[in-house]
Amino acid sequence: MLEETRRWWAFHLNNYNSSLTLPGQLSQFKDLPVIGGKDCEAVTRTPKHDETFKIGSGIIVKALHTPCHTQDSICWFMEDGAEKVVFTGDTLFIGGCGRFFEGTPAEMHTALNKTLAALPNDTKVYPGHEYTKQNVKFLTTVLQTKPVKELQSFAENNEQTQGKFTIGDEKEYNVFMKLDDPTVQKATGKTDAVDVMGALREMKNSM
Repeated sequence: MLEETRRWWAFHLNNYNSSLTLPGQLSQFKDLPVIGGKDCEAVTRTPKHDETFKIGSGIIVKALHTPCHTQDSICWFMEDGAEKVVFTGDTLFIGGCGRFFEGTPAEMHTALNKTLAALPNDTKVYPGHEYTKQNVKFLTTVLQTKPVKELQSFAENNEQTQGKFTIGDEKEYNVFMKLDDPTVQKATGKTDAVDVMGALREMKNSM
């Protein structure tokens, strides 16, 4: 996950101080494995989709491959006793999703509505960025439901939203996870799920 963070800076800024690269930072930990997406610099191990491993003695981690924003994108589902969280990087944001830089609407549909939606509803969501305020502005142009208005109120009154909402919450207000909702379909002029996903992303891009 540290490596994916570093890769984000390289991907988006295309310019970083070589003294801050992950290989340099890890040089003093020669036997430390770097777990992440296959295209990330310094990665020594890329788990297969649905593969699990442990952090320490208690935290169980499952790798969920979610190609779209980047083709090597991996979300990390973690369980520690009864607590469940998912780190979603640039795939799922609170009330939104990532741009399709290296993928397609079909891939994002699979990532959100098949892979992540299959997680337990009480799984807390930790995205890679705090974009909720911007996302809510778009949501309200498509839906004016109670869950959307509650998210809007929370975002207006709180600087941080990571870990405050769950997969179950996302299914209630995130239009990218409500592709069969008649109101969402009407807003896009589409009915096929993949077409609705593509139309929503284009609408969001143009805001």
